[in-house]
Amino acid sequence: MSSSTGSASERINALLDEKSFVEIGAQVTARSTDFNLKQKTAPSDGVVTGYGSINGRPVYVYSQDPSVLGGSIGEMHAKKIVKIYDLAMKTGTPVIGLIDSTGLRLEESTDALNALSEVYFKQALAKGVVLQITAVFGNCGGGLALVPAMSDFSFIEEKNGKLFVNSPNAIDGNYTEKCDTSDAKFQCGEAGNADFSGDADSIYEGIRELVSMLPSNNDDIAVDEASDDLNRKLPDLAAYAGDTAALLANIADDSNFVEIKKDYAKDMVTGFLRLDGITVGCVANRTEVLGEDGKAAEKFDSVLSPNGLSKASDFVYFCDAFGIPILTVTNVTGFKACKCAEKRIAAEAAELTHAFANCDVPRVNLIVGKAFGSAYSIMNSKGLGCDLTYCWPDAQIGPMDAKLAAKVMCGDNAAEADKAAKEFADLQNSADSAAKRGYVDAVIEPEDTRKHLVYAFEMLFA
Repeated sequence: MSSSTGSASERINALLDEKSFVEIGAQVTARSTDFNLKQKTAPSDGVVTGYGSINGRPVYVYSQDPSVLGGSIGEMHAKKIVKIYDLAMKTGTPVIGLIDSTGLRLEESTDALNALSEVYFKQALAKGVVLQITAVFGNCGGGLALVPAMSDFSFIEEKNGKLFVNSPNAIDGNYTEKCDTSDAKFQCGEAGNADFSGDADSIYEGIRELVSMLPSNNDDIAVDEASDDLNRKLPDLAAYAGDTAALLANIADDSNFVEIKKDYAKDMVTGFLRLDGITVGCVANRTEVLGEDGKAAEKFDSVLSPNGLSKASDFVYFCDAFGIPILTVTNVTGFKACKCAEKRIAAEAAELTHAFANCDVPRVNLIVGKAFGSAYSIMNSKGLGCDLTYCWPDAQIGPMDAKLAAKVMCGDNAAEADKAAKEFADLQNSADSAAKRGYVDAVIEPEDTRKHLVYAFEMLFA
């Protein structure tokens, strides 16, 4: 049987270290006898729970079994999950949920409803305390959709995973064949409700990588041995100023950058890398996605969008809660301008501002292009408490583009405007002018970026 259609126990064994799983509550079964439930067998009440290890690190895990009452959530089913959360919070251990369920068990009515609420409650208490990861392998609908949404990171199986509050056919004017709002493509790319998609094996690999790279709880630290040269030069790094996901992969230990929500709000990059063994969370503006041929496959304006801001603020809050230092890569000129964006842009910008301003973790900002106006201020600027700011020599930092500033100051006088634009660029918008005012700590060459960032985080993280 393939891992994508495996049983609840097979999924657990495929995820955890070999022979490490210890089951808890195997004899638990449904208590309700209404609607002939007494006549149906419910081994483990449709969910396998227990603990094991991933690369030697302990984790708690639960896996729903769709072969038992559709994997539906009944009273005892939920209580087993609650028990796992109690143990995890007591021991500071991550919780991993493998979802495949028809939803709430209607035969148990309010007992099941109350039990699901208790799962919500435990998830809320665990938020920011222990790492929570959820993977959707089958159905995850209705109220159960809140479970991956309340987790720190979520995965969805690309073919069989279905994540939804309302099914596609229940949405006015829509049906599954027209737009499957429950599938992995929609949930990752348009809704942003799932962080990763792939087949079952890639999901197991992704979960294992996150558990290995991130702290288990908010008192843990994420530091590992590093073999990569911390002084490694990057002669071609300037070519990746637009595609900052590729830039971050270049500076990372062993070129390993784990991008979060890579298909959602692509103008903003979020993810994790290691610098000399220290796990660092990254938030970066992006203006293009480079194809395998090195040419731009997608392009974006150098502006902040509502979805990008929301993606970034959620990520910053997570890093702050778990003590993960933050690197920002800045290249931004303003805010997205359209009627749809205008509805949310101020609120989302304020949220990211709040996230950075209240951060207690070490923060470094790298300016690789333009850094204009309040959009730059929001991107982890000195004024928001950034610890160290570096920029490349050709970076531009100021209230706005020099030509626009000159036009505002000189009006229709073209000759004066041209002269003022050059003076403004030299005196107000250059990397040197920002460094002279103390808003930039060092102007660095692109090829030396990794070295400077490694030393910065080692000093700040000590």
